[in-house]
Amino acid sequence: MPLSFSIDEQQVRQLANEIDTNGFAKLSGVVGEADLAQLRAYTDLQAARHPGEYFAYHGERALAGSLLAGIWADPTFKALLSRLYQRAAGETADSDRIFPVLRCVQGNQGRRESNSFHFDASLVTVLIPIFIPEHGEERGDLVLFPNLRTVRSFVLFNVIEKALLQNRFSRKLISVALDWGWFKAKTVQLEPGNVYFFWGYRTLHANRPVSPNLTRATALFHFGDPHTGSVATQLILKFNQRRARLASQKTGSPPTESMPG
Repeated sequence: MPLSFSIDEQQVRQLANEIDTNGFAKLSGVVGEADLAQLRAYTDLQAARHPGEYFAYHGERALAGSLLAGIWADPTFKALLSRLYQRAAGETADSDRIFPVLRCVQGNQGRRESNSFHFDASLVTVLIPIFIPEHGEERGDLVLFPNLRTVRSFVLFNVIEKALLQNRFSRKLISVALDWGWFKAKTVQLEPGNVYFFWGYRTLHANRPVSPNLTRATALFHFGDPHTGSVATQLILKFNQRRARLASQKTGSPPTESMPG
């Protein structure tokens, strides 16, 4: 059955205030055992096509037929994200489209995909844990540098910031600084059953490494690109779509869409 995201305006305000204050917010116990089992069965089915390999499915076409489709199409979920966006940006979003992603970190390739610190293109990011390692030092905890920036008035500033931070050298420097305690970040130990919210556009974030013999799978929903329609956004979108098509051809994944950023 579809998950319930019907909450009143006071609860929306509390969620937004918690994200502003703590860097993230969560709704506890939203995903019941039956829904979680369904998500896990779907993820296991896809993981069987990529044994021991990292994979990510992007967009509605790639995830059609899964329980995730019922979430992004749910009017109450769209309304919740729209209200959160309005509180964060001070205006309504240009589009009510929700961009879904299923991401599975496993194997040695999964280690290479960890510590990929980035800002999302969307302002509102929702994370639903599916498989989360419970033991070991490398469990893939979510790491946040919360609300480092505001929504940029000019898309060029956004592009420059992302270029400076979202490259191999910068990401390696950040991960080493975290290991040595030079940088302080917020670490979130995700729990299946809960739903997590943060300002993805404003927050530098990544998952920490996952032991090759463990699996970390999450569903992500992105809402509200503050720079929708800009020339730079369209160019980045075309580049990411091409990269996603090439990746799907190499791995045999279903056709994917790509959100800019």
